[in-house]
Amino acid sequence: MAQALPRTAIVFTGGTISMKVDDTFGGVVPTLSASEILDLTPNIKELTEIESIEFGRYPGPHVTPELMLELSRLVQSLAEQPAINGIVITHGTDTLEETAYFLDCTVSTPKPIVIVGSMRNSSEPDWDGPRNLRDATILSLSQKARGMGVLVCLADTIQAASEVSKMDTSNLSTFESSNFGPLGRIINGQPLLYRQPVRRDYFKVQSLPAFVPIIKCYTSSEAELMRLALDSPTPPEGIIIEAMGVGNVPPPLYGQILRALQRDIPVVLTSRCPIGRVEHLYAYEGAGKQLYEAGVIFADYLTGQKARIKLLAALGADCTLQQIRSAFEWGEN
Repeated sequence: MAQALPRTAIVFTGGTISMKVDDTFGGVVPTLSASEILDLTPNIKELTEIESIEFGRYPGPHVTPELMLELSRLVQSLAEQPAINGIVITHGTDTLEETAYFLDCTVSTPKPIVIVGSMRNSSEPDWDGPRNLRDATILSLSQKARGMGVLVCLADTIQAASEVSKMDTSNLSTFESSNFGPLGRIINGQPLLYRQPVRRDYFKVQSLPAFVPIIKCYTSSEAELMRLALDSPTPPEGIIIEAMGVGNVPPPLYGQILRALQRDIPVVLTSRCPIGRVEHLYAYEGAGKQLYEAGVIFADYLTGQKARIKLLAALGADCTLQQIRSAFEWGEN
């Protein structure tokens, strides 16, 4: 009697992995259905019994926090089904790291959850979608991946959702964890995992805040965007500041940050640098020491987009300001 295959849920959300050239539109658009992608992925049905879910055919830039929350609830429900061993999600690479981190923060399960995409569309001869999807499926079935949270798997490399970022606009190996390195690799069709994610958090999100902007610093950056945000009819419920260096801002922006803090709006500081952590080191006007002592929350190694996702989840879980600070400033604890 043949042994029953393990069961994997594969959620298809769109992205380049579902795209091909369409002459009507004059370019590449989401086209392939879940079944078409699976039929083009060699040997995947020999690995697992697949429960296929068509969530949508969204290009990466069309994904919103509201869609992420809907996806999170779907993934949680799938994870709670005893027959399902692991979950794979296809996604557009432009926002893959944000959705992956949102799921990592909002889904509670030891079962492997793997997000996958492709950098080439199906009309190209080097379409990487099928191989990436097969590798992600293999990883989702691995006992070694249990309890590691949401993983990202492209170009034979396994990354933590909390650490990975898209670093190159077109390279197949675009996803990197610049501060800590990958969690492992897919070698000869088998996952090799050699470390755990550095940090994980969970938030029981009920709803999402309406407005959490990212303000990026640059030479002579104006404070006008921050002022407009604070004075808008729907003011922000939280703000991310992408500061310079280890965590410093121009003096005009410093004044607007103080305004936000006086209104008890959580202000979270990251760096525009892709590598390194923010620190309260310098003490001139607008520098990290002044910001920290004023009440700004430091996001350690997180990028601006990751910090925003975490703040959305924390606010959506009705965390207090101190709980938010503790979640971000884990390096200080």
